[in-house]
Amino acid sequence: MRAQFILLAVLASLGLGGCVHAPPPLAPAPDPAGPYTLDSGDRLRVVVFGQEGLSNSYAVDAGGRITMPLIGGVPARGLTTAEVSQSIAAKLQNGYVREPHVAVEVEIYRPFFVLGEVTTPGQFPYVPNLTAEGAVAIAGGFSPRALRGPVEMHRQGADGMLVASVPLNYPVRPGDTIVVAERWF
Repeated sequence: MRAQFILLAVLASLGLGGCVHAPPPLAPAPDPAGPYTLDSGDRLRVVVFGQEGLSNSYAVDAGGRITMPLIGGVPARGLTTAEVSQSIAAKLQNGYVREPHVAVEVEIYRPFFVLGEVTTPGQFPYVPNLTAEGAVAIAGGFSPRALRGPVEMHRQGADGMLVASVPLNYPVRPGDTIVVAERWF
């Protein structure tokens, strides 16, 4: 009896009434506060201080690498900008630049996707501080048949694809896919 009361309290806090059943979480929600890791589609601005010929914008290719002059391919997929910076510096120090100082920042984030019951499903450019609700708004808003509650989020994690039911105020990251379900009544 106590478990039913807790479930009803949770449903009420989500704005879901007594006869509506919330979809159970498919997995724990992805950590929104974890460090941002790079993947294909990101464009990086790499600055090697004192080396204008090496300082440029580089895209992370489908193989998860950036290709720079002199040192060739540098792995980037799954790494933070600080880790890529250290990797570039280590390769440059290997016979090219005596004491390389490298800064790496994300110039353009990879896109996110919105699917399901929205006006215009598709791929959209990422903007910082985006929530699931903002992503739905960018996709033209909910369709008339949309379930206007939690949405399903797909996020690539270290252990593979994470899928979870998340509230509309949940942070979206580049590369995420948001799926808006259809309501059944």
